[in-house]
Order: sequence, then C-alpha cells, then structure tokens
Amino acid sequence: MPQLSNNPNSPRQKMINLMYLVFIAMMALNVSSEVLDGFELVEGSLRTTIDNSSKRNQIVSGELDTYYQTNPTKVKEWYEKGQQVKKSSDSLYNYLQELKVRIVKEADGKDGNVNDIVHKDDIEASSQIMLSPVTGEGKKLKRSIDNYRKFLGELVTDPAKTKVLEASLNTESVRSGLTTRSWQESLFENMPVAAAVTMLTKLQSDVRYAEGEALNYLLSSVDVGDYRVNQITAQVIPQSQVVMRGSQYEANIVLSAVDSTKRPKIVVNGTELPEANKGMFRVTASSSGTFPLKGYIEMPGSDGSVMRRDFVSEYFVTEPTATVAPTLMNVLYAGIANPIRIAVPGIASSQITATMTNGTLTRHGELWEARPSRVGMEAVVSVNARMADGRSVEMAKTSFRVRALPDPLPYIEYKDANGNIRKFKGGQFAKRNLVEADGIKAAIDDDLLNVTYSVLRFELTFFDSMGNAIPEVSDGSNFSQRQKDYIRRLSKGKRFYITRVVAKGPDGIERTIPTIEVIVN
Repeated sequence: MPQLSNNPNSPRQKMINLMYLVFIAMMALNVSSEVLDGFELVEGSLRTTIDNSSKRNQIVSGELDTYYQTNPTKVKEWYEKGQQVKKSSDSLYNYLQELKVRIVKEADGKDGNVNDIVHKDDIEASSQIMLSPVTGEGKKLKRSIDNYRKFLGELVTDPAKTKVLEASLNTESVRSGLTTRSWQESLFENMPVAAAVTMLTKLQSDVRYAEGEALNYLLSSVDVGDYRVNQITAQVIPQSQVVMRGSQYEANIVLSAVDSTKRPKIVVNGTELPEANKGMFRVTASSSGTFPLKGYIEMPGSDGSVMRRDFVSEYFVTEPTATVAPTLMNVLYAGIANPIRIAVPGIASSQITATMTNGTLTRHGELWEARPSRVGMEAVVSVNARMADGRSVEMAKTSFRVRALPDPLPYIEYKDANGNIRKFKGGQFAKRNLVEADGIKAAIDDDLLNVTYSVLRFELTFFDSMGNAIPEVSDGSNFSQRQKDYIRRLSKGKRFYITRVVAKGPDGIERTIPTIEVIVN
C-alpha cells in the first residue's frame, strides 16, 4: 500500500499547490478573458485528481471491508473508524460543492451552472457568500475544516503522519508584511468567481487526499500478512511534477502492498536505487523540459520467485522566471498611469516586489501602475521574489520603451437613430445632429489606448458666397452662439472646417490637433 511521507509538505499536496499556482503565470496575458479561462485548465486538472483520489479511496475502503468480512473481530476497530472517515469526508466535500453552487448562482442568477460559469470575473459574489458579516460562510467553512483536521489527527496517532495531514488542511491566517488576513479573507476577498470556484475545488481535492491518507493508515494498522492480496501495483508518487531549474525533483516509488521484512529492488531509468533511499528517487533538474521516469520494482516471493511490476511517469522542469506584461501594449506612455501585471510562477503575489527606473511603480491590489518620467529613455522593471527559506531572488529585469502620448483627434459626439452614442470625425454629417451637438471633444481612441483630452478652444471656419473665409472662435469646448447661428444657416452640401483645436491631456501638455471637414447632409 502507498506509504505516507514523513515530510509535512506531502507529495500530493505539493503537486496540487503547484498546479494551482501555475495559473498565476497566465495572469501576465493581455486579455482578461484568457486569464479567467486559465482557471478552467486548473479546475479540470483538480477534478481529474479528485476522481483518481476517489477511486483509490474506494479501493482502500473495499480492502478494509474485505478484511472485516474475513475477520470481523480483529478488524472491527479499523473498519468502523474507516466508516467514520468516509462519512466526515463526504459531508465536508458536499458542503464545499454547495458553496461553489451558491457562489455561481450569486454571480449568474438562479440558473447558474458551476460547469458553465458566465460571469467568471465577478469579484463580488464570492465575498458576498463567504465574507458577509451576518450570513458569510467563511468562518463556518474554517470551523468545519478545523474540526475535520482535529478528527483525523485524533484518529491517526503517528505524529509524523499527523503533521502531513495538518499541513494539507491548514487554515492559519496569512501574514503579509505588517498586516494579517484571516484564512477565509485571503481566499475569497475580491476573488473572481472562476478563482473562488477553483479554490473550493482544490479544498475538495485536499479533503479526498486527507481521506485517502487516513484510510491508508487504518489499512496499514491491519496485519495484512494474514490475508491474500489480489492486486499489487507499482506507484510513482512525486513531490511535484513541475520543478524549477536548479531545484530537485523528488518522488516516492512504492508498491501498493509490501512485506515489511523484505525490501524491493527498484530500478529507475536503468539505475538501481540504493536500499538506504527507502524508495526515494532524487535528481537535480539542471535544464528545462520534460523528462521521462520509467523502471520497475522486483519483490522476492516466499517461494523463491520474483514478482516484477513496471512503472512509467514523467516530470517537467521550468525556468525560474517572472512575467511582466503591460495591459495596454508593449510600451509605456509618459504622463499617465500604465497598468501592468507582474507574476512569478509558483510564488504568491504577496511575496513579489518590483521596482522601476525612469519613473515610479506602485502596487494596487493585483495590478501595478507604472508612471514613466522621461520620454526616449528606457524604463526597466526589476522583479524579486521571496523564497520559502527567506531569500530574496531577482526573477527578471524587463525593459520598456517610453513614448509620449500621441495626438488625439477631435470629434463631435451625437446620438444615432437608436439612441447610441456615436463619434463624428469628418465627412458628411446630418444637420439635425449638428444642431443638437454641444461642441467639440477630443480623445485617443485607437482600440489600444482610450485617453480623454480637454478641449481648451477651437475655431469654425465658414465661407461666404464669394469664397472668403469667416473664422468664428470658441473659448472652450462648446459651440459659441455665433457658431450655432452660422451652423443653422448652412444649407445641404455646404461645408465648414473645425480648425485650430487646442486640447490638453492627462500629461498636462497642450496640443494643436488636426483639422476636420464637415459637409452638411
């Protein structure tokens, strides 16, 4: 049967935690919908893990049942404890599922579907369900997990194994700098629905894992030498399948049932593991990529025969890196706050710090705002991450070009026949819309930037019957009364020009922007 690791950071827990944290790297993408869709990838992996854990738990529970049927007097204590574990685990698992449904329905309405979330980016629903002062379920969930952890801790009397279970069901408050947040706040405050549902699924996975560890402990408490084992399989239990270059990949390689008086022969990638390793395989990840892990386990039988079981697995090595991506484009603009996302795969955002040359960089929740100072000089963003051992490691340095904001374009704002707001930027224009318009506006609106400018003054240039230009000046953004009078007298086909438009943007610079022609329709 699988042996429990004495490491409090259990193999399976590390794997699931890293799977959950890998999605953070996706938050460096420019399109928010892609970021939210990334949770579906993690959600799918967690569901697969839950299914596998549930199947393994059923097998272990079935073995306990078989042993109980064979020898009820000897096995009764372990069998009844196993039934209690299943009941408590199912109760907590179903409660977590109910919370997922409530959060999704809070965001999508009564017909909300956990498997087809519409408002994935809703950051209010999880806070309402989990953190509401009166009806919030966060404190109740924490108590339920604490009670479940305490129950398993009293059941599993091995201190080393109890420590593993406590680590996988940890609900301690999260401390960041000088502030401390409760466990439930750190998970659900301002959390998008997609992320909250994924986190609850992860907790369901933790419950199934803890259930399996407890059942395996109960099964190991039974003297399996008294019974026939109808299936023996080789298993690879990794600490994590994803590691950074320079760190170690570790995995336990075990049989699902063994004779404690005999040590199996374990061969991995052609090399036999030393007996002193007790099934622990270690290799230093010196380069990135995907690496195979295959071999076999041989166990001598009491009749002199040798039983062999093959195994196949793999692990993935990633580069230690950080991602810095502007949400507007691959440049930073002087004079405005440029929102950017900074993430390091496998590192919580609270453990990430960043600085910038040629300007300032300020954190606002999960976003950062970069304000470059000088145009034409690069801005370099440096990202550091605090490791578990307390070291601060520089993860990346990313350079950005700094540009001045481009000139805006003038336009006349009006409503179309359906009442929708439109922008007229030159050409033929209905006289009715022209008469109803208040004045001139200006903005950068090129699908990448959306920056509004203040119009300080402008001219309308009309022409009399002799072709003489008649300029009419407006001090401000609205049409003057004289300009309005001229516009009302224009007949179809007549034209005039909006010229000498002076506008000021958020960078404080006044600009004279291009002329537009208006043909009365």
